[in-house]
Amino acid sequence: MNGDNVQILIAMTAYVVVIIGIGLYFSKRAHKSSDFYFIGGRTLGPWLTAMSAEASDMSGWLLMGLPGVAYWVGLSDAIWTAIGLSIGTYLNWLLVARRLRRYSIVAGNSITIPEFLSKRYKENKKVILTIASLFILVFFTVYASSCFVTVGKLFSTLFNVKYQYMMVLGALFVVVYTFLGGFLAESASDFIQGIIMIFALVVLLIVGIFSAGGISAIVNNVKEIPGFFEFFGIAQPTLVDGVQQVEAGKPLFDEAGRYGFLAIISTLSWGLGYFGMPQVLLRFMAIRKTEELKSSRRIAIIWCVISLIAAVAIGITGRKLYPDELVTQSASENIFIVMSTRLLPSFIAGVVMAGILAATMSSSDSYLLIAASAVSKDIFQGIFKKNATDKQVMLVSRITLLLIAVFGIIIALDEKSIIFKVVSFAWAGFGATFGPIMLFSLFWKKTTRSGAIAGMLAGGITVFVWKLLVRDLGGVFDIYELLPAFVISSVVIFVVSLLTEKPSQDILDEFETVKGNVELSA
Repeated sequence: MNGDNVQILIAMTAYVVVIIGIGLYFSKRAHKSSDFYFIGGRTLGPWLTAMSAEASDMSGWLLMGLPGVAYWVGLSDAIWTAIGLSIGTYLNWLLVARRLRRYSIVAGNSITIPEFLSKRYKENKKVILTIASLFILVFFTVYASSCFVTVGKLFSTLFNVKYQYMMVLGALFVVVYTFLGGFLAESASDFIQGIIMIFALVVLLIVGIFSAGGISAIVNNVKEIPGFFEFFGIAQPTLVDGVQQVEAGKPLFDEAGRYGFLAIISTLSWGLGYFGMPQVLLRFMAIRKTEELKSSRRIAIIWCVISLIAAVAIGITGRKLYPDELVTQSASENIFIVMSTRLLPSFIAGVVMAGILAATMSSSDSYLLIAASAVSKDIFQGIFKKNATDKQVMLVSRITLLLIAVFGIIIALDEKSIIFKVVSFAWAGFGATFGPIMLFSLFWKKTTRSGAIAGMLAGGITVFVWKLLVRDLGGVFDIYELLPAFVISSVVIFVVSLLTEKPSQDILDEFETVKGNVELSA
């Protein structure tokens, strides 16, 4: 290991020590009860709520996956995704946050998303609870694997150590950390990680633009690549066995592809996913006062827009600086690492690299904790052992956490995994399974329990069917699976609710109570 790598390692180690310190500090409070462990006792302030929601949401794909897309195929795919996510972020905070915070208390002081949906419809037989918990378990295992892929790529690229070793080591660190502090530690560290992430993105972008000779030099260079710097076109690398061809140091591209209306709508639909993201929705439930959500919304959207624009711009800038450096789609996701290690002083590069580790940890600990709560709190205590003690719930939670981590590691063993694709599937799963039913539950009082069950199943199953069977048909079917799944789930909820017995008066009264206490403000 050379001197530069030693400085990078020192900076990243310092970061890890701070994060572990946060976990130890909050561990005593976290273990007071399962309520504190899973939702922090609803004590989060506006800054902590906003920053932890966004940091846990974006994950390593923000610093590796999104810049990698921009580096590989240019502006269009990445920027339309960023626009969809920005719109989705704002609407989720504006429409869902306040009402969910109030409703989760009215509905039996619910502390998990499956528990809220179950109590919202006053279930005796916990069908909604079970379905929601199982979908969370499946999709968060996939999500966690994407984080493990990120940390594996990071350390194997930095220190030239076998990917699988580094991936497993990173996964074990995340598991130990999640064991320590629970939701409070996770949220507090996410606040710090959110700051590190935006610092890393902005600093690297500024240095990258300067190194490339300025914005005009970057734009003029990438405009020479067919479709690379267009909103309605897309670059198409010339590939042989998945490897981009290079001649005389210049990467080759085929004729530009068309990025039409259907592709734009498909990409914008990423924003729909926010309505069903448990890691974000849980922050809405955990804030100490509903009045503070307005401040949180402003903080969150500013962070989100700056971070997304910087991530896309880094990918574009990277293609100017290192045009033939990364010649596979999987390798292109390392452009952030390549730029950091070559353009920044070693210690600062270590801090920036900590941004990737921060993004990975802030998401993976959220995924593991929520998935563990779905099994321990919702299935174990909610269905099988209703008189379970907090100690028993916590034990089941930790066992579940370990099992999820093991399956996530198995999925992540392939170092050729493309982070962006793994994340997009899990994102679609959550968005289609929970997004429609969350909106209907909060805003349409005629939604029935049968409608909720049918809609969740329709959304989740459609994601698998569309991804694995339908999308390969091409043409009008080649759209992001979240969009058709979200629409189908919404239609099913609406139709089944109209055809089944209307909700009980107790459910309608609760709905009106929450509705009467909610005022939206821009």
